[in-house]
Amino acid sequence: MDSPVLENAPAPAVENVRVAGVTRLITPTQIKEAFPATDRHFNLVTRTREAARAVIRGSDDRLLVVVGPCSIHDPESALEYARRLAELSRELEDRLLVVMRVYFEKPRTTIGWKGLVNDPHLDESFDIAAGLAMARKLLLDILDLGLPTATEFLDPIVPQYIADLITWAAIGARTTESQTHREMASGLSMPVGFKNATDGSVQTAIDAMNSARTPHRFLGIDQDGATSIIKTAGNVDAHLVLRGGRQGPNHSPADVAKARTALLKSGLHPAIMVDCSHANSGKDPRRQPDVWRSVRDQRREGGSGIVGAMLESHLHFGSQPLEGRPSNLAYGVSITDACLDWETTASLLREA
Repeated sequence: MDSPVLENAPAPAVENVRVAGVTRLITPTQIKEAFPATDRHFNLVTRTREAARAVIRGSDDRLLVVVGPCSIHDPESALEYARRLAELSRELEDRLLVVMRVYFEKPRTTIGWKGLVNDPHLDESFDIAAGLAMARKLLLDILDLGLPTATEFLDPIVPQYIADLITWAAIGARTTESQTHREMASGLSMPVGFKNATDGSVQTAIDAMNSARTPHRFLGIDQDGATSIIKTAGNVDAHLVLRGGRQGPNHSPADVAKARTALLKSGLHPAIMVDCSHANSGKDPRRQPDVWRSVRDQRREGGSGIVGAMLESHLHFGSQPLEGRPSNLAYGVSITDACLDWETTASLLREA
């Protein structure tokens, strides 16, 4: 027999049933007041964004090079790397526009450490407020060296906190197909590189570029943290990043030519950056130099459409697992993807 319905019984919980807690976060305005940028910082960002745009559009024949650690986990070693790179970039600035890879968010296929913003103490305490502060301070310290910065934007809220300090941004292979990230890119103030999808599909990135060029309306936050309707103008400086896929690398002259043709067919400027790591190197840093030299040789031949290259590089070679106490980690060694060492990186940049 059916149980009687108790009309006056308390209603069961239906909202936030699986939410364990909610913590108010510092607002973008507050963090910018705590870690303010100066006119000198903004002048550097503006100048290097314009230089990156010129490279992408073909009016500057330098190679745009995004180089640095896979992910930032230790601001101290990252700043030491930045000091070396800043000095080298000045030596090579007539041929290369060098931008340091300063990635604070780590996309995951399943689970794992999600980056400095999400878990800055590397201990699953998830002190995001501290992570945002550490990220902003490191960016300011790097800009103080005269070195521009690049990052991948993963969480659509994070740009409100740090995007004013970024010269070049990426939308990753896992998020290129995401409407949220295409909308976000349409409002970003810097050039944005869309990576081909993890399956190697270039068309996914081309669709994303066309979407990002279009004005959008979507939900976001303002500088005071209030939920707002964001209206964007569209980003005409979106371009393609080839990073390989499940079927293997896609940096060969034939792959690049095929991608260039697809861009032109879609009415897009045929500007291509080649990621020398990820699937293009089989995630083996020892193969990154081969991809780099392929880029170099194609540039020498002319007409390829290659305007940039990306290297994953840290102070020391390889990677290490994040196990046990963070204090036990080796200094200057990646805790995510394995990286080239500094000496090899400097040699490759000088080769170009």
